[in-house]
Amino acid sequence: MNKQNGRALLVGESRRFLRFFLNELKPKGKLLTPFNIIAAAVLVLGAVLIVIRFIYGLGAVTNLSQEFPWGLWIGFDVITGVAFAGGAYVLTFMVYILRLEKYKPIVRITVLNGFLAYVFYAGALLLDLGRPWNVINPIIGNSFGVSSVMFLVAWHFMLYMMAEFIEFSPAVAEWLGWKRARKILGSLTLGAVIFGITLSTLHQSGLGALFLMARNKIHPLWYSEFIPILFFVSSIFAGLSMVIFEGSISHKVFRHRLSPGLRTNYDDIVLGLAKICAGTMYVYFFLEILVFIHGQKWGYLATSWGAWYLFELIGFVLIPCLLFTHAVRYERTRLARYASLLTLLGIVLNRLNVSIIAFKWYAPNHYLPTWMEVAVTLAVVFAELIVLRWIVNRMPILSEPPLWARKEKVAVNKSIKPKEYEEWKVTTM
Repeated sequence: MNKQNGRALLVGESRRFLRFFLNELKPKGKLLTPFNIIAAAVLVLGAVLIVIRFIYGLGAVTNLSQEFPWGLWIGFDVITGVAFAGGAYVLTFMVYILRLEKYKPIVRITVLNGFLAYVFYAGALLLDLGRPWNVINPIIGNSFGVSSVMFLVAWHFMLYMMAEFIEFSPAVAEWLGWKRARKILGSLTLGAVIFGITLSTLHQSGLGALFLMARNKIHPLWYSEFIPILFFVSSIFAGLSMVIFEGSISHKVFRHRLSPGLRTNYDDIVLGLAKICAGTMYVYFFLEILVFIHGQKWGYLATSWGAWYLFELIGFVLIPCLLFTHAVRYERTRLARYASLLTLLGIVLNRLNVSIIAFKWYAPNHYLPTWMEVAVTLAVVFAELIVLRWIVNRMPILSEPPLWARKEKVAVNKSIKPKEYEEWKVTTM
């Protein structure tokens, strides 16, 4: 009798969950919007090109060659995209380690952005591999070198995606109403954050370390033995600039989903992030100057490459840094958003300079991406945006958690000091 009751309960719950999930798959809002129409066209075109790539090989849709094996799909989708996802490890460090509760309302959307970025950019990495099935080699131990930087990055990618999923999983449990699972997953958050921060600091610099082996192939203005440090420092303001930029869009697109605390404190959050961006950009700028002087690279400034280098350093590092400083000083959030956009463009330019533009700068026939490579990259970006929108419209990402989850948080956080507890309640409840 007990077994029958248990079986009936399991069947009933399974049916309930299936009905709930199918109902959640239904679109919310209008289908025929400009964004949806453009996204559908780009996704269909991208899917066709991906099929062609896997049937006929990389040469059918790309300009990649033995001379230039890394192109747009690596330079932008992976190397630039990972820098943009840096906001997740920076913000979780600020909230869970430094206990800066002011930024807690945007932790989930930042972690979600980071998680989706890694998932989709890891997927884009498969497009660039001549034999994509060999991507599993570092995991199963099939002819890999444990001293290879690629081995390090591959394991960090996999483990960091797992850590970010654990950090984000309480929101999934709240969406599904799984109270016991929510309690267990919530208890794992701090450990996942510490583990994720460790992995991020290593693989952000690890991506830069990949180019240490290309000393004779990268233009001297962009090559130095400090590339790993420069990549790591730039990932801090790149990630936070992406948080500011995406947050400005989310603040309008998902306004109906915003929690009261986020609506009230949004400008203060933006200015706080802008202050951190300005500080790290000053550090990055002076590091670049020190590397330049130490390397005795004055002679290159008189060349066209020197002008291009100054265009990147002044136009997309120093100027947005000054804009961030001005925005913080005079409390101008709109200026901080413009500065974040300029910073993101600068990160794109820097990563593409290192991986593509200034790579084999002396070659008579240089690599240029085909329109098909650009189309597939846009398809990856649009796919990520659609998944992000679907999740935010259904799960408590920007909105308040359900009441039972908030009560659970109150019970857990009563263990902290009374003054800190009252501040915590103001920012989260």
